[in-house]
Amino acid sequence: MNFCSDNVTGVSPAIMAALSAANDGPAMPYGSDPVSQRLEAKFSELFETSVTVFPVATGSAANALALSVMTPPFGAVYCLTESHINADECGAPEFFTGGAKLIPLTGVDGKLPAATLAATLARAGAGVVHHVQPAIVSLTQATEAGTVYSPDEVLEIAGVAQDHDLKVHMDGARFANAVVSLGCTPAAVTWQAGVDVLSFGATKNGAMAAEAVVFFNRDLAETFHYRRKRGGHLWSKMRFLSAQLEAYIADDLWLKNAAHANHMAAKLAAGLAELPGANLCFPVEANEIFVKLSPEVIAALHQQGFQFYRWDNDIIRLVTAFNTREEDVAAFLAVAQRHSDLALGVG
Repeated sequence: MNFCSDNVTGVSPAIMAALSAANDGPAMPYGSDPVSQRLEAKFSELFETSVTVFPVATGSAANALALSVMTPPFGAVYCLTESHINADECGAPEFFTGGAKLIPLTGVDGKLPAATLAATLARAGAGVVHHVQPAIVSLTQATEAGTVYSPDEVLEIAGVAQDHDLKVHMDGARFANAVVSLGCTPAAVTWQAGVDVLSFGATKNGAMAAEAVVFFNRDLAETFHYRRKRGGHLWSKMRFLSAQLEAYIADDLWLKNAAHANHMAAKLAAGLAELPGANLCFPVEANEIFVKLSPEVIAALHQQGFQFYRWDNDIIRLVTAFNTREEDVAAFLAVAQRHSDLALGVG
């Protein structure tokens, strides 16, 4: 009954089986093993274009190292104030880029409006020696608010970026949830919409510890080998990262896992929307829910053993995952309903 995060889950059985299989016998280190060697072809097939792929162990490493090859040290990275790179990575993007400046912007429902980016870049001081120089716009898909960018929205933002010679980075920690929500191809919402580099998440959706940096603009990957090594993410036993990623995308496991998580979130959101006094803060489009509940209901849920993060005052965040149980969703809603009624003197 833990709705704190999709990071609280275990490992998807198919991925655990792939790890066990990879554990059989010796294999060459540092990505020279057979699984790592075929990963690029697998991802190129998935995205319907030739890509360069680098496995890393964490999302923070994927983001920070990706940004490091996309901007000079005097560059500016435009992102939302709530973005993971700005709020939750302990200065890693600034460190690995050698001092590039993150410029946090205000969004709507967790998304950066193209007009906001355009207005910011119009006064950014490009070419002025006293200012950091515009270099990257970073989007999160699905967003920190649990919403998703449509391909057209990404395309519009990328168009603004390209007009100002910016590269486009996508933090895809919950990329699978977004793709399922949109019902589109992975290509449609990435390189076909103008994304240069994707941090492709797997850990939140069934992997043990595996992310990938996917380069659609392959020229940007030229020095990434060295930056990954310098950053401590060139695993000697790379086969164990690569085996997770290969199993993750095989037979659409990544989409099946995300579809279940999204479905559980939709059921939870539908039930919460019917509660007296409850208020959903954002559209529920992936696997995160932000809802305002009365203090009495929140306390009752805690007392019944449900776990979740309190976000702001009476707002809580609920996250569903690939193995969230329907009975836990039903139990959560039953407790919330009962105590909502009691708080209003109903029943």
